[in-house]
Amino acid sequence: MEFVRAEAVLGAEVRGVDLRQALSSDAVGALQTGLVEHGVLFFRRQEISAADHARLAGYFGPARPHPAYPTVAGYPEITILESDREHPSKIEKWHTDMTFLAQPPLGSVLRARVLPPTGGDTLFMSLGAAFDALPESMQHKLDGLSAEHSFAHGFRESLAEPGGLERLADALAANPPVVHPVVRRHPGSGRRVLFVNSLFTVRLLDMEDAESTELLDFLYQHLARAEFQVRFVWAAHSLVIWDNRQTQHCPVNDYWPATRRLERITIEGDTPR
Repeated sequence: MEFVRAEAVLGAEVRGVDLRQALSSDAVGALQTGLVEHGVLFFRRQEISAADHARLAGYFGPARPHPAYPTVAGYPEITILESDREHPSKIEKWHTDMTFLAQPPLGSVLRARVLPPTGGDTLFMSLGAAFDALPESMQHKLDGLSAEHSFAHGFRESLAEPGGLERLADALAANPPVVHPVVRRHPGSGRRVLFVNSLFTVRLLDMEDAESTELLDFLYQHLARAEFQVRFVWAAHSLVIWDNRQTQHCPVNDYWPATRRLERITIEGDTPR
């Protein structure tokens, strides 16, 4: 197995592995270590089945289904992310997945199923590199701060649609707002990372609303700087694994009205500290 670094602050392409086969303990350990080191792993030419997908995700931990999306028949852990002419994508912001949970996911395993003729790339960003690039005075200011994260905030557009509140009522009731540190330490590397995102973060605690909004806007602009990013261009039978504890991602929705279908397994995580 070989990890070929991307020409960016994060990301590596993994070569020399066949994901249709069960992996040895050494190979699994290499993938786990590689994910922490690189933040996001890219795979090409992996024509896998749903069962292969589930086995691969299981190497990293138990699955954590998403409450708002449909799933693959027979595989409730595999979420379908599909956009087409009638159902354009609503997620166009940088985000860390499911931070509305008390224990946000460790990561996700996402594979291509149907791709548009052009476009539909995914951007990934290093939360560690973004934190390191802040002035020391800002790092000290953020240490010890906490932020509220909310399912309702992240899915406000869907909730506002006709029938949206009824469709998402159970998910809304099961996911009240939670609080996470603004700066967390990655449990694998110990690296400090920024842990706010424009999709699910509502406000900073113990701060006036105006100051909270101003500081969050500054952080979102800082996080979106190109030097913290890598771009993945999807192709048939491509697959990505990302570490949700140290990255954000953003879909590039430039392919409408073409269809794009990806399938994702999200992995149980831990309490940010």
